[in-house]
Amino acid sequence: MTQQWQRICALTDIPTQGARAVQLGDMAPIAIFRTTGDRVFALDNRCPHKGGELSHGLVYGETVACPMHNFKIDLKTGQALAPEQGQTACHSVEVRDGEVWLARS
Repeated sequence: MTQQWQRICALTDIPTQGARAVQLGDMAPIAIFRTTGDRVFALDNRCPHKGGELSHGLVYGETVACPMHNFKIDLKTGQALAPEQGQTACHSVEVRDGEVWLARS
């Protein structure tokens, strides 16, 4: 399946160590995270534990902690960090000339 890239926002529209939630068509809500090094990651905006909105979580390093129960998720893989278990879907995202683009598949 071919991916279609869609411009989401300027990188500076996402707070450093924060996130922005987006809704694209019929896709599940997506959280786009920005780290202190200006890396970006995109995950479904739903914690695999209790469904908390990950865009409201605490970002540190390349991890987000769910705001509901501090469930920690790796931003690179969407995988919960041990001893927790579970995973949330990851999406392709990149920064081009200061603009954040998300792939739709």
